Amino acid sequence: MADLFGQSEPDAPAPASKAPRRDAPLAERMRPRTLDDLVGQTKLIDDDGVLAAMLREGAWQSLILWGPPGCGKTTVARIVAEASGRRFRPFSAVLGGIAEIRKVMTEAERARARGEEATLLFVDEIHRFNKAQQDAFLPFVESGDILLIGATTENPSFELNSALLSRARVLVLEPLGEPELTQLVERALADPERGLGGRMKAVPEAVTEVVRAADGDARRALTLLETCALLAGKGGELTPAVLARALQRKTVRHDKSGEQHYNLVSALHKSVRNSDADATVYWLTRMLEGGEDRDFLMRRITRMAIEDIGLADPRAVEQCIACWDTWKRLGPPEGELALVQAAVYLARASKSNAAYKAYGEAREDVQKRPNEPVPLHLCNAPTGLMKALGYGDGYRYAHDDPDAVDEMDCLPPGLAGRRYFERED
Repeated sequence: MADLFGQSEPDAPAPASKAPRRDAPLAERMRPRTLDDLVGQTKLIDDDGVLAAMLREGAWQSLILWGPPGCGKTTVARIVAEASGRRFRPFSAVLGGIAEIRKVMTEAERARARGEEATLLFVDEIHRFNKAQQDAFLPFVESGDILLIGATTENPSFELNSALLSRARVLVLEPLGEPELTQLVERALADPERGLGGRMKAVPEAVTEVVRAADGDARRALTLLETCALLAGKGGELTPAVLARALQRKTVRHDKSGEQHYNLVSALHKSVRNSDADATVYWLTRMLEGGEDRDFLMRRITRMAIEDIGLADPRAVEQCIACWDTWKRLGPPEGELALVQAAVYLARASKSNAAYKAYGEAREDVQKRPNEPVPLHLCNAPTGLMKALGYGDGYRYAHDDPDAVDEMDCLPPGLAGRRYFERED
């Protein structure tokens, strides 16, 4: 009977490094097969790196590989599987459910009972399983029936349950830099067996533009290169003109709900706070081009006006509300300039977080201290009885008695003398 992956013998090892077909995508054909071929991730693969030590000592551990698309997560999993000699079972959490993956783990348990090596189970996009579903892995990892390698583009601290994280080692993979991507592209251009094998020449500036358009994603770089080869034809040349036809319009990577989303918002806010108008425009444009909700951005920008500009320039809030209204009236694309105007105004404005700090300290006092009655001299006395009880006694009208500003305390007795704002001379 065929198993989940179409193999006629359920327990037959699946080679991790089986050579891809010649008609496979270029990115798959050029996938590194050994640690020596892997480009980038030097912190993991140099002599002191975790991966190098694991392969050298044969001390296999379950892993969670965390990194952006195209950084080599699947490649690392296949290299570990090949080096360990274990049967390799790839699985995508996008395409299958937990019921299917339980079958694979049950197979692994039976194989282990027959004295065979533990199965290496690679789960791509493991964060797509919710935290309750992730519990299904625990007994099999605990018993050693499977060596789990999970790949995720999301922060494991938020997306994976603590029990699973305690049984696996988290390795952080970085986006590939321009030198690493350049090496990959040049390797693909020259490789006669797996790559383009000299089929297309390339001018250096075009290679540079391919690398920049890839945004640290090796798969994207090689896919774009393959498209360029198709457009240039056999014996053609990769030029900026060919690249422009292949690229058409760059798709900006932006996850509207994941960690990248919050990192970009944080970068925008901190650039405004640091009065860096150039960085403000850049981070805001990244989010606009990535399709971020414009009303969400205006809410955040208006919040910045209150938190970081505040009393230093009270018109900042007015500017934000006016720009928000302008966006509502004009819509895209003209109205997007209103978001830019509001953000740049805030970046260039004087800064004060006095009101923000005062509110925070006052909230803490309200929450942690007894809620004392309003002092009688601050209470109204609209009835005779209230006057008889002392309501309003001792109140001093500051317009007629300027000394009252310093001599009459308006806080309850337990907070007498408390200052939320620095006194101005």
